[in-house]
Amino acid sequence: MERIKTVKLARSYVNGDTTVTALKSVDLSINDGEFIAITGTSGSGKTTLMHLLGCLDVPSSGDHFIDGVNVAQLSDDELAGIRNEKIGFVFQKYNLLPDLSAVDNVALPRLYKGINEEQARSEARELLNLVELGHRADHHPYEMSGGQQQRVAIARALINNPAIILADEPTGNLDTATTQAILDLFKKLNTEKGTTIVIVTHEDDVARQAKRILKLRDGEIISDTAVPAA
Repeated sequence: MERIKTVKLARSYVNGDTTVTALKSVDLSINDGEFIAITGTSGSGKTTLMHLLGCLDVPSSGDHFIDGVNVAQLSDDELAGIRNEKIGFVFQKYNLLPDLSAVDNVALPRLYKGINEEQARSEARELLNLVELGHRADHHPYEMSGGQQQRVAIARALINNPAIILADEPTGNLDTATTQAILDLFKKLNTEKGTTIVIVTHEDDVARQAKRILKLRDGEIISDTAVPAA
């Protein structure tokens, strides 16, 4: 099943009298259950592509399909619905609310959907157990290491049971051992739950742990390579 498809997807920005093209006519197909890394140097367009894939931005031209729906033609409210129902986001800086415990940070998206607090917190605790942080559920972000905060962020991304996880430099602030633990968690989600995972990274050793690597340069995909099974 084709989860994501783009056709001649492009994004330009106007900066004064200058138009900057961040992404040029990208054709891409991502199937259900894939684990993909998007790589490239700074300014290559990888984060722009991630934001477009996640409906956090809209293209200047081209088409973008998620589960067969052309989201490039949707309103802001409709895009918000797609993000809430189908996509979980993980960012480099975690974006946890410091005044909330881990369980309440994870439960928050469910509360936004109108789920009652008791059920939302119960589901959040199950996911914290999944990411091996059940014992830290009532701790606040400032009481946790970077790796633990990232695990909380991953649990929060999973709370609405999304088909797709988009992760933008999710290991950029982490040491080598913690980076591997986070990647192993992504692999587990991909293998056991069938979650489609797309990671943006500038680190080759991180990218090689995906199953497919897209490399961008100057807003274009210059290579699309399957990673041999270990």
